[in-house]
Amino acid sequence: MKTYKIEGFVLGNYWGGGYGSYPSVTLKNNNLKKLMKEANEGLKEGWLDSGMGFDGLKGAIIEVFTTDTIKKNGKEYFNTESEIEFIGDLTLEEENFLEEVLFDN
Repeated sequence: MKTYKIEGFVLGNYWGGGYGSYPSVTLKNNNLKKLMKEANEGLKEGWLDSGMGFDGLKGAIIEVFTTDTIKKNGKEYFNTESEIEFIGDLTLEEENFLEEVLFDN
């Protein structure tokens, strides 16, 4: 069985000008396509930022965790892998900024 989880950082516009990052909400689903759709909706609707309250969200860097679970002889075994994705409309400079934020935390 596969399960998916995403977490990361959003890039948003501050009310007084400028931009910054804030942790995203954590989302989970057994369907990766539905999970990515939910993340993109959260970005567009402005709730993916987990409560920071930006003037608007521009994009996000998310780490997608894929966990495979198998059962053998009554025991469960887990293998988790991850990959980095960007969502939204980000410039290369903004992607680099978000990568620094993600890897510094």
